[in-house]
Amino acid sequence: MNETRPKQSNFIRDIVDADLESGKHLNIITRFPPEPNGYLHIGHAKSICLNFDTAEEKGGECHLRFDDTNPEKEEEEFIEAIKADVAWLGYSWGEHLYHASNYFDQLYQFAVELIQNGKAYVEDLTAEEIRTYRGTLTTPGKESPCRDRSIEDNLDLFERMRAGEFGNGEHVLRARIDMSSPNLNMRDPVLYRIRHANHPMTGDRWSIYPMYDFTHSLSDAIEGITHSLCTLEFEDHRPLYDWCIENVSAPSRPRQIEFSRLNLEYTVMSKRLLTQLVDQQQVEGWDDPRLPTLVGLRRRGFTPESIRLFINRVGVTKKDHTIQMSLLENSAREVLDQTTPRRLAVLDPIKVIIDNYPDGQSELLDAINHPNFPERGSRKIPFSKEIWIERADFMEEAPKKFFRLSPGREVRLRFAYLITCKEITKDSEGKIVTIHCDHDPASRGGNAPDGRKVKGTIHWVCAQHAVEATVRLYDRLFQVAHPLADPAEGFGQRLNPDSLKIIRNCKLEPGLEESAPESRFQFERLGYFCSDRHDHTPEHPVFNRIVPLRDSWSKIEKATPVKKK
Repeated sequence: MNETRPKQSNFIRDIVDADLESGKHLNIITRFPPEPNGYLHIGHAKSICLNFDTAEEKGGECHLRFDDTNPEKEEEEFIEAIKADVAWLGYSWGEHLYHASNYFDQLYQFAVELIQNGKAYVEDLTAEEIRTYRGTLTTPGKESPCRDRSIEDNLDLFERMRAGEFGNGEHVLRARIDMSSPNLNMRDPVLYRIRHANHPMTGDRWSIYPMYDFTHSLSDAIEGITHSLCTLEFEDHRPLYDWCIENVSAPSRPRQIEFSRLNLEYTVMSKRLLTQLVDQQQVEGWDDPRLPTLVGLRRRGFTPESIRLFINRVGVTKKDHTIQMSLLENSAREVLDQTTPRRLAVLDPIKVIIDNYPDGQSELLDAINHPNFPERGSRKIPFSKEIWIERADFMEEAPKKFFRLSPGREVRLRFAYLITCKEITKDSEGKIVTIHCDHDPASRGGNAPDGRKVKGTIHWVCAQHAVEATVRLYDRLFQVAHPLADPAEGFGQRLNPDSLKIIRNCKLEPGLEESAPESRFQFERLGYFCSDRHDHTPEHPVFNRIVPLRDSWSKIEKATPVKKK
């Protein structure tokens, strides 16, 4: 995949470059190792981009490997969704698609090797007792009564665990390291646990499953990974990562390097909390366009290019921080501004009748597809006596700086004519239902023949040929930038009640109903929109707003006083 924008230098690229220059590695191999127990979110996109880009830039390879060691939570649905997300972002793993379950036999033999060398033992204590024996950050742990069990007994028990003789939780296999280590991860961590569950890949062949730290490090070693890139929460796990590799006959010695995870304002990036939102039906599934999931962002209309641009701008550091949502939205605008054709749409329509336009007449006007790229051509749009305009583009009593339509005021119809409001009609409740105007026939194209200046330009849609559509206006999921800032207050109480507004009977220029799902457009003066990938049909067009033309939240944030603690 080629990016026109150069990649930013970072400390990980510096390490990789140094390893290549010194001859430590002749080829770079990275990996993206998701757990198939949910859908990926934009935080995962940072890891995807970093791992695939780092390998590609150096002529290496990046593996996609599923960490499928917990059969109780893993589903084929998640596996296929993850593959689709990585491919949508523009990356290819080629022949390098793996599962940790591919290595279960080798991992079992590594565990046997540890037992034979006196470095692992079968534990009888319960999970609660193991926690108690482990100690705290300020007090050392206490050795288990099982710690000095003979190698022969440990081998026998471990084989019986594998054979399914014991129930869940009756035994675990623990590494024999150091119960007084200041790093709690090194206080005889659990390497295997019993799980009588059907596995998506191996069925009921196994009754024991390896833990993450054991599996991850040795899977990296089996695959010959050179640089194991992971987020900062695994920094304290690195000694255990290295210990597992150093104490078995591993075929290679990968190096783990940590970087800060991606935290984003106005949303949550926890798989557990995202699952809660979905399960409690506070959103409409994993691909709800308000979620930070990649399937949600895709359905909303974000492009892979805008996600990669955002990730590149975020950069790679070791310092945890929260990224402004506006950076993601502005990355989308920058890409969409260059790539999307322009179209006319009216979301809150009010009828305009041009009284001096001939009855029964219609004409086709030229409308450019993109003002900055004339080579992209133009299209024909119909015009007739009756048109729709946005209700907000008319005011009966307009202030001085209101340059749109009002009684006696002249405005320009985009690509069409200059019109002047003559009168209005209202219903029995006093609501304006029709605006009557005259047009200047000599101003076709929108320019006055006598050179008079008209400040206001508004968009419109021909009433006779308008396409009716449903438009969904998506906004930020939460009302506050940091929805988890106050643990005492449930984050669900901070959901933005206006995060979705559904508008029916919107008026679109003809042809938009025929656009394929996931087609993106700029609706002039309104924002960037995408035809819904599931619900949009020619008979029932549905468009999702990706982002408005401008960031309206920045004004709200500046106007909101900061609470002092």
